[in-house]
Amino acid sequence: MSIQPTGAPLAEGRGLSPGRIRIARVIAVAADALQLGLFPAFGPGALSIVNDGLDVVVAAVLVALVGWHWAFLPSFVAELVPGLDLVPTWTVAVWLGTRGRAIDKSGAIEGRTK
Repeated sequence: MSIQPTGAPLAEGRGLSPGRIRIARVIAVAADALQLGLFPAFGPGALSIVNDGLDVVVAAVLVALVGWHWAFLPSFVAELVPGLDLVPTWTVAVWLGTRGRAIDKSGAIEGRTK
């Protein structure tokens, strides 16, 4: 088992293609931008269920793309708290969940040390 630069163990087979990482990051940034841009519409009230639905869909898509990461849990909870969803939590969670997991063209995982 190798060690990531952060010191956390990296299990075998956990690398992701750069394309999957890019797609996950674009989805996270788009979801956060949508929530920030339409904040008055997504505020408490009738459309807050649309906001919650968006968060559930984004969480499911991100887990499907990059696998489970503990950073997704606090992000999901923060998105459900009114006012706290103004912080770009999905973007931060995806960045934390994907850093050092890209597979280069030779098949090696970025950030691995031997």
